[in-house]
Amino acid sequence: MKVTLTVDYKKLTIVMRQLALKAGDAIMEVYGSDDFGVESKSDDSPVTRADKAADDIISAGLRAAFPDVMLVTEEQAASHKLTGDTFLIVDPLDGTKEFIHRRGDFTVNIALVESGTPTRGVVYAPAKDRMFFTQADGVSVEEIGPFDAEKVGDIQAIQVWNSDNTALMVVASKSHRDQATDDYIGKYAVKDMKSAGSSLKFCLVATGEADLYPRLGRTMEWDTAAGHAVLKGAGGDVVRFETLQPLEYGKEGYENPFFIAASPTVDLKPA
Repeated sequence: MKVTLTVDYKKLTIVMRQLALKAGDAIMEVYGSDDFGVESKSDDSPVTRADKAADDIISAGLRAAFPDVMLVTEEQAASHKLTGDTFLIVDPLDGTKEFIHRRGDFTVNIALVESGTPTRGVVYAPAKDRMFFTQADGVSVEEIGPFDAEKVGDIQAIQVWNSDNTALMVVASKSHRDQATDDYIGKYAVKDMKSAGSSLKFCLVATGEADLYPRLGRTMEWDTAAGHAVLKGAGGDVVRFETLQPLEYGKEGYENPFFIAASPTVDLKPA
C-alpha cells in the first residue's frame, strides 16, 4: 500500500526561508573574499567553497526539521540515486558561473516536490537583495529587504502578467543562449528581451517582468524546482518544449527535457 507523506507547509515555509537566508550569508562571505576555492566536478561544471558551505547549512537544517522527507541536493551525488513521491530538492548555489564571474545573478533554491509537481519553494538572490517564496497556502510573494532570518519583513503578492501576444517580454539565459533558442523566440512578436542568470528567470515571469522564458538546454530538477514552484504560485506554467505538457519531477537522474516557462496567457508556439 502506498503511503502518502504529509508535510507541514507552515513549518516548511519558515524553515526554507531561514535556511536560504543563512546560506545566502555564507555565499556572500565567500563572494567578498579573494579565494572562491573553485574546483571541477565530474561533469566539468565548477563548484566553489560557497556551494559547499551553503549545501552544508541547508542540508543539515532540512534533515533536522524534516527527517522523514527524502532530500535531493546537487552537491551530494548519492542523493541523485534516491527515488520517492515526496521530496525536498536543493541547489545551494544556482548560477555558479555567474558567481565566479561576480555577475550577481546567482540564487539559493529550495523546493518541495509532491507527486511530480513542485508545490512550495524559495528563491533567494543574495547579491541582488531579492527573495521570492511560496507561502503555506501555496501563493507566491516577494519579500522586500532588509531580511531578517527570524522575522518575515514586508511582502507583496506577485502574479504573472496578462500578456499581450503582439508585444511580449522574453527573458533568456545569460550563459546558455544559443541559435536554437533565438530561432524559437523568433516565432513570437517580441517587444523586448532581457538576460538573467539562474532561477531568477522564473521569478521575472512570476512577477510580470517577463512573459516567456524558453530553455533549450540541459538543466537538472534542482535548477528549476524552486523557481517552478514560485511561478506556479503566481499563476504561471512550466511545460515541456516538445509537447507543451506539464514539466514533471522525480524523473530518472533528475534531468529535465527542454521546457518553456510562461504566463498562461501567452500563446505558446509548437517546437
